[in-house]
Formats: sequence, structure tokens, C-alpha cells
Amino acid sequence: QVQPVESGGGSVKPGGSLRLSCAAPGNILNNNAVGWYRQAPGKQREFLARITSMGSVNVADSVKDRFTISRVGANGTVDLWMNSLKPEDTAVYSCMIFGGGWGQGIQVTVSS
Repeated sequence: QVQPVESGGGSVKPGGSLRLSCAAPGNILNNNAVGWYRQAPGKQREFLARITSMGSVNVADSVKDRFTISRVGANGTVDLWMNSLKPEDTAVYSCMIFGGGWGQGIQVTVSS
């Protein structure tokens, strides 16, 4: 399985924005659906957004007003754009290639 790699995490103040990127070798991100998930301490993993190989998108109701997902570049990344971040968005964020593998995850901390 191909393991994607996440980048772009870090710390941000409430109301801020972050852009997370999911990268993988070759053209696998274009040929497969890719999803973003998160897991906060003590909580179950939560689905956030998915983009199919055809470009169809679905975003969880809980974040659809603040998060978007898109492919960037012809053979680039699948990015999760997060706006108006809240402390409850603090979690480890992971991307997953459907039919592939999971990334190791990246920490996002929202705190004043």
C-alpha cells in the first residue's frame, strides 16, 4: 500500500486558518478517492471530507461551512482548507487513499 504524507499542521489561534496537504508518489492521488479524517484525544476518528477521482466532493455536515477539500496541481496534493478554526478542532488529522493506505497524521492545535 502507498502511504500518503500529510503536511501543514501546527498551532493556530481561534478564528485562524490552516491548509493541510496530502501527498503521495506518482499519480495515485488523481486515480483514487482521497479522504481527510481527524481524531481528537479520547474520541473516535471522524470523517471530514472526501474527493473522488472524478472530482466529486463531500464534506461532513459538522465542518462543511468551514472546511473544503480540493486537488492542487495536475499531479499534486489533496488539500484540506480549514477556516474559522475552533479549539474543538484540535486533533490529529490524517489523509487516506481509498484502496491505498493511511498517512501517519499531523497535529493541529487551536488555542489562544
